[in-house]
Amino acid sequence: MTADALIVGAGIVGAACAAELAALGMRVEVLDAQGIGGGATAAGMGHIVVMNDSPAELALSLYSRELWLELAPQLRARDAFSRCGTLWLAADDEEWQAARAMHAAYQAHGVAAQLLDAPALREAEPAAAASLVGGLRIEHDSIVYAPAAADWLLTQSPACTNISVRLGAPVVSVDAGSATLANGERCSAARVIVANGMGARELIPALPLQPKKGHLLITDRYPELIHHQLLELGYIRSAHHASGTSVAFNAQPRTTGQVLIGSSRQFDTTDPAVEMPVLAHMLKRAAHYLPMLPQLNGIRAWTGFRAASPDGLPLIGPAGDRAPGVWLAVGHEGLGVTTSLATAKLLAAQIVGNAAAISVEPYLPGRFAHEVTHE
Repeated sequence: MTADALIVGAGIVGAACAAELAALGMRVEVLDAQGIGGGATAAGMGHIVVMNDSPAELALSLYSRELWLELAPQLRARDAFSRCGTLWLAADDEEWQAARAMHAAYQAHGVAAQLLDAPALREAEPAAAASLVGGLRIEHDSIVYAPAAADWLLTQSPACTNISVRLGAPVVSVDAGSATLANGERCSAARVIVANGMGARELIPALPLQPKKGHLLITDRYPELIHHQLLELGYIRSAHHASGTSVAFNAQPRTTGQVLIGSSRQFDTTDPAVEMPVLAHMLKRAAHYLPMLPQLNGIRAWTGFRAASPDGLPLIGPAGDRAPGVWLAVGHEGLGVTTSLATAKLLAAQIVGNAAAISVEPYLPGRFAHEVTHE
C-alpha cells in the first residue's frame, strides 16, 4: 500500500514529524540509511531551550519547549528527560547587563526567568568559578537523551501503529510522490518529507544548508557536580559565527551523573575526526567557568555536523522549485531537539491546511528562493 507520508530521516525531527502525522491518522513510512536517532541527533547535547536571538527563534523554541513539557510525563526513564533549567553565566559587568536585558525580554513573553547575583549564583552552582558576577536562570529549560526520544516517538507514541520504519535504507533521490533507494527500489507515497539534516543536500543539492561541525566531551560520573545546564553569555555570539572556528562554554548535568561539555563551531571542515587543538581550546574555555574541570576524567569525545541555514532558522514547508511537491523539515542547526516538536506541528498544519499555533512564515523554505550554498 502507498503510504500517506514518507519521511526521509529517523532523527529527532523526522521522528517528531512521523508521530504528528500519524496522530492525524496518516499511514507514515520512515526511511533511514542507518538507525533511529543517528546523525546530528546522536551527536548533539539534547538541550530543550528557549532562545531569543530573533523573534522567530523565540516563537519556535518557546512553542516547542511547551510541547516537550506536555510530552515529558509520557517518556521513559531511558529517555532521560530532566527539567534542570538553564543558567546563563555572566563573567563581567557587560555580560551582567546582557543578562538583565535577556531577563526583560523573556519576562515580556511570559518565560519564567530569575536573575541571580553573585552570592545567589554561588549557592545555585557551587562548582562555578567564584569570579562570575551573576547569572540568569531559565526555569523550565530541559534536557533529553535525543536518540531514545526519537525511538519513543516512532515506536511508543500514541499513534505509533500508523508508523513503519525501515532502517538501512539509504535514499538517493526524491520527487513529489516517491523516494528511490540505493538498491533501485522505489517507495511511493502521497507526500514525501525530507528531514535528514545535512543529508538533505545530497537529495536536493540547491538547498542553502551548510555543515557546522561541533565537538563534545562527556566525563565519568560526578553526581550533583552541577545542577543546571550552564552556558556562558558569550555563547550567543559564538553560535552564529558564519566562518572559522569558535568555542563557547556549555555544560550539562546528565541523569547518569556525567557532565557533558561543549561546545565548538567550525565552518571550514567536513572531516568528522576529533581535532585535538579544537577540543583543547573548548576545554580550556570551559575551565574558566568550571575550575575543577581539569581534575575530571573525560571518557569520550566526538563530533557532529549541524545543518545551518543562512539565517539560523529551519526550513519547514514546501521545497518549491528546488524539488516540486517535496516537503522539507531541515536546517535546525543546534536547535533540532528543542524545535523538533514544533517543527512537526508547523509542517503538519501546512500539509493538512490547518492554521498553526504560531506563524509559519519565518520558516518557509521559499524565503531562500535565490540562495544556494557553495561547496
